[in-house]
Amino acid sequence: MLVAQDATVAVIDADSFQFSLNGKSYPCVVGVPDFTPPELHGKNLASVQRTIEHDNFGLAVAIFHLLFMGRHPYAGRYNGPDISMGEAIAQNRFAFSLSRKATTQTTPPPGALTLDMFPAAISAAFENAFGPKPAARPSALDWIQALNALEGSLNHCSKVKTHRYPSAARGCVWCKLAADSGFDMFPDLSAVEPNVPTDARGTEQAIREILAFRFPTVADLLPAAAAPRGTSDALREAKSGKRGRALMGLLMMGGAVAGFIYAAPAWFLWIGLAIWGWVTFSDRDVATGPFQKAFKDADERVQRELNAFVQRNGMAEVVKVRGDLDVAIAAYKGHDNALARELMVMKSNREARQRQAYLDGFPIRRASISGIGQAKTATLISFGIETAADVSQSAVRRVPGFGEVLTGKVVAWRRGHESRFKYDRTPNAQDVSDEKALRGRFAAEKAKLESSIRNGLGTLKNARARLDALPAMAKSDRALTDALAARAQSEHDLRELGASVPASAVALKVTPPQ
Repeated sequence: MLVAQDATVAVIDADSFQFSLNGKSYPCVVGVPDFTPPELHGKNLASVQRTIEHDNFGLAVAIFHLLFMGRHPYAGRYNGPDISMGEAIAQNRFAFSLSRKATTQTTPPPGALTLDMFPAAISAAFENAFGPKPAARPSALDWIQALNALEGSLNHCSKVKTHRYPSAARGCVWCKLAADSGFDMFPDLSAVEPNVPTDARGTEQAIREILAFRFPTVADLLPAAAAPRGTSDALREAKSGKRGRALMGLLMMGGAVAGFIYAAPAWFLWIGLAIWGWVTFSDRDVATGPFQKAFKDADERVQRELNAFVQRNGMAEVVKVRGDLDVAIAAYKGHDNALARELMVMKSNREARQRQAYLDGFPIRRASISGIGQAKTATLISFGIETAADVSQSAVRRVPGFGEVLTGKVVAWRRGHESRFKYDRTPNAQDVSDEKALRGRFAAEKAKLESSIRNGLGTLKNARARLDALPAMAKSDRALTDALAARAQSEHDLRELGASVPASAVALKVTPPQ
């Protein structure tokens, strides 16, 4: 099939057919290997009676080419020794199969679309077309129905207006491939005027208001806790225990004195008892460690309850808006410098871009390279090598079946064309077009940033009343006030012990929604 510049589709090279006349069959004695079904590989085509199932295989290959951007269904990476395209077809190693992945032991080329990006009907049709049962191959009518359903289910990309993608893909496949490869297969070529109307003064005013926008602080949101009623039970218990030890120490020292009086010969025992009693009596201070830990635990509880409070009351969404606005403001302020850098890069890369455009005019399909026929050419194309511009030593070596010798031939073919390239330093219409397109893209991005900034300010203003109401709401939040009361009690206990009170680690931590 040949697609012309005006999108006219034509069938070419249709010069060999099978037909019957007067009871005699006239076979089609030739065939293209990459369109020949598995059951006919290795057979003498002059003695083969073609069937509709054979034609359905070739039809499926053509449709696969169209939907998968020129990839061949059997051009993949086999988990074994290198095999040719014909061997892959003969062995039924459909590279994109999902249901027979363990059997085919073959994976698609990098950067290719996959079956799970298409509706189930399309995926099943290809699995049947390239499966082990020829009778299961979809007919032309089956494909019409599946393709009509696919067309009706296409989604519009929200970023690039020329992108349409299957709804089953759960995202724009063309944006993903462009991000991975740096090449957009369906770019928006509509003219974008560099002087898109903007509102610099209004945007700068919006930025000032956004930067001045005040969020509630920890002090605003944490109500003052009621003063504790007195010593906590834990501290009272600890003090009581220390009083008991002091009394025991006094008794032990009194016993030692009595021993010295009435049983002086055992003086060494009474000295030990006196020392023990003194140590016990002296240990009257309550250890502050457990109460320091109690304060830290109470402070962490306040943090948890504050986090839960702000999440419940919508502050997270407002914080996300502000975070997105900070990113947009930074991009807006750096817009002019970014444009200047891109223009400089464009001028410095002019020769390389001109060379790339020149090499892109030599398709691999039309190349005459010794040892590389139609099947190997189809494999190269499936692995992204479509023109001389795509050829490099490393890129060709990654293609199955291309060792050092064949790789060298492909690279030499590219170098032959490259040697005839002549750089034209004279500014031309392409330079003007490229610069206009770049300035247009940046102008559109700047207008979009301005719109985002002004709209974001409106969102912040709408949230002002809700944010201002949070301190009053915090006072009636039982979980938060209970946590504050527990921390206040811990602080009171530490002060009663004469110990230092650690600084609170509570901060306003808001996790923006994803």
